This record gives sequence, C-alpha cells and structure tokens, in this order.
Amino acid sequence: MKKGLAIFLASFLLFGLLSGCSGNREEKAEKTKDGKVIVDFWTFWGSETRRPIIEKIIDDYNKSQDKVVVKHTFLPWGDIWTKNLASIAAGTPPDVIINDINTVSQRAENKQVEDLSKYVDDTYKDQFYPHLWDTVEYEGRPYAVPFNTDTRLLFYNKKAFKQAGLDPENPPATWDELEEYAKKLDRKTADRYERIGFYPLWGSIGASNWMMNADNGKGFIEEGKLAINTPKKAEALDWILSWKERLGDNTVQAFQAEFGSEQSNPFIAGKVAMWIDVGTFYTQLRDYGQDIEFGVAPIPAYQEGAGNWAEGGGFVAEIPKGAKNPKEAMHFIKYLTGSDAQRYWAMKNYDNVANMEAAQATVDQLEGKDKTVYEASVKNLEQTKMFPIPVEYPDYHSRINPLIDNALLGKISPERALEQAEKDVAKMKK
Repeated sequence: MKKGLAIFLASFLLFGLLSGCSGNREEKAEKTKDGKVIVDFWTFWGSETRRPIIEKIIDDYNKSQDKVVVKHTFLPWGDIWTKNLASIAAGTPPDVIINDINTVSQRAENKQVEDLSKYVDDTYKDQFYPHLWDTVEYEGRPYAVPFNTDTRLLFYNKKAFKQAGLDPENPPATWDELEEYAKKLDRKTADRYERIGFYPLWGSIGASNWMMNADNGKGFIEEGKLAINTPKKAEALDWILSWKERLGDNTVQAFQAEFGSEQSNPFIAGKVAMWIDVGTFYTQLRDYGQDIEFGVAPIPAYQEGAGNWAEGGGFVAEIPKGAKNPKEAMHFIKYLTGSDAQRYWAMKNYDNVANMEAAQATVDQLEGKDKTVYEASVKNLEQTKMFPIPVEYPDYHSRINPLIDNALLGKISPERALEQAEKDVAKMKK
C-alpha cells in the first residue's frame, strides 16, 4: 500500500494543474445497443481470489436493473492511480474507481474527484463506520464512499504457547507481557534460533503503529498540529531497537531472508510464534496452515489500560472529476457499498467492510474459526485509528519515513530523528 500511495502522491505535481483545468467536457454517454448506459469501473482486483468476487457483485448489479451496465477494467496496483490522474487531465476518466481511503481530501483539494453531496442526504452516512466516513469528507462534503478497511491483530501459535508453559487462552496484553512471552517462546539450538517468539516489525505492521500505540493513539498529526517529536514515540523506537539488540541483527536478517508468502509465511511455517497482521491473513491460515492451532487477540497495549491501538487503512469508491456518467456511477456505488454486496465481499474475503450492517450480518452468519477471526477484526475497529493525509502536509510520510528508517538502522538516535522529522514536516505546510 505504501509503495502505491507514494507513486500516487508523487503524481499530484504532474497532473494536479492539468486536472484542475481540464473541466467537464460534455460528451454523450456510451450506451449498449439496447440503450443501457455503460459505466466504466476501474479496480486493482485482478487476483484469482478477488477478481471473481468483484465481478460476481458487478454481474448481480447488472441483472438487478435495466438502465446501467457496469464494465470492469482491471489495472495493476500502483498503475491504476497514475493512469486515473492522467485520464482526468485528458478529460477521459472512468466513471468509478477504487482509491485509497486516506488521501480523499488530497484529491478533493486538487479537484480530481466529484463532490457526491448532490447524490446523498444527511442520513446516508449512518450506514458506515463513523471513523471511515470522516475520511471521505472535505470541507463538510463527501467526495467518496467507504468500501473496506482493515485493522491489525495479534495471531499466536497455541501449540507453541503450550510447549513454552504459557496459557494458550491468555495472550499477552501489554508490551511487558509481549516481551516476557517472546523470550519463553524463543527456541534455540546452541547459538542458532529455530523459532523466534516475536519481532515487532514482522507482519503487516510498521514502526508508526508502535509509536502511535505508545503515544495513547496519537498519530504524527493531530487536529492539524504536529505530534511527531514526542517522548513516547521516541521510546517506542528505542523499544523496537531493543528487540534487534537482543536477537542480534544477523538473526533478524537471516530469518527475513527466508520469508515468503502463503505456506512459506514464517508464522505458518512455525518459525515465528506470534505475528501481527490484518484480518484477511486468516485466508492464508485457512488455506495453507490447516494444522496450526492459533488464537487471535488485539495488539498488546503499551501498558495496562493504555489502549490496544492499531492503524487502519482501506479503500473507497469515488467518481473521478469529469466522469461522463456521474448519476449512473453513484447508483452503482450505492449498490457496491450497500449491505448485500458488502456482506458478500466480507464472506468471501474475510475483509473488514465499511457498511456496519453488513459487517454484523457477516459475524452472525459465520461459524467456528471463521466467526472467531472475523468477529475479532470487527470488534478491533473500535481501537483502530485512521490517519487521513491533511491537505496542509501532502506526502508528509516521505519526510518522516527515511529518518525513522535511519534510526532503526542505528545511524541516528530516535530522539534526533524525530526532532529532524518534525522540523522537515513543518516546512512543507501549505
């Protein structure tokens, strides 16, 4: 996601002015022979798993009414957003596109997306999680509709817990417990690790999540004010470094070199006993780790009562600026983000959908381990924070991440890295 987002944000300078000046060209809507309006829908869902799911939803929509036909166009991850901006600048955008949830305001500011307020009333937002709807509003108006989101959970190997003398029904709840459990779960032969209990940067989690977790859920920018250089965030970086120091840099690198996907995943292979990932990681466990007895829990809190904070991301459905069929596009978006389509997506992907009714209906419909994991991911949204990129600080991550990386490589102290990062971000304010 970060790579695609970086490409997307970098494209603003190239296409922002052009798209703002292109205007809305009056063109006749493309129609089928029997008079149905063709809505061009762009996604990056081309995998063997997700493409059939989205195309089933499209097929169901097309059969549900006789005025619109949605045509699905797949574009690779990363390429889709640069091509979208190019098409907006050229005046030939798609009608609907799946886009990043945390950058909606950027596109609204740059006039690259349509204002949807004319198509919805004040009650429309009530079907979506409030923290997701907040990300799609810019200056009080919606410019997209939330489609899905994610959250991070701790997956742990119950068999390994038993072997280490730990209660498999009581996962670590705090950072101190996480360290204590990890040391017990480490397995060595002489000086060689056969299994590592835990490492904080493995899985679908980065340093920013731990920094936010330690800082009582505060991100780098809170209500327009910078909160990068804080004592708790520096403490979190020191804490991450302590893990590498204990295990040894050579051990960390050796394990990472063996990491693969699916059945080669280190948690599935039994090489790591605790692993943080998004809820959809369960599909890998289901398909490739049938023999693993695992549990799932929130990310351990910095300390008791501090909150099990997790970062969230996700995607939205939006209408690019200058789309030929905005009315028909919005009709499809309402279907795509409605309860039935969202429930189908959730059931097939175990993905956190934006529609609250659909999410709860999925929990109620699932059984066994399927239900356990999905219910945990839905509940975890209560402690999941979204960090939309403010228009005042576009692409601020590009100023912060290199300094954090250098701190984690031992090239600069965490305190100095964060001090410099805050200064650099402050300079970019619009």
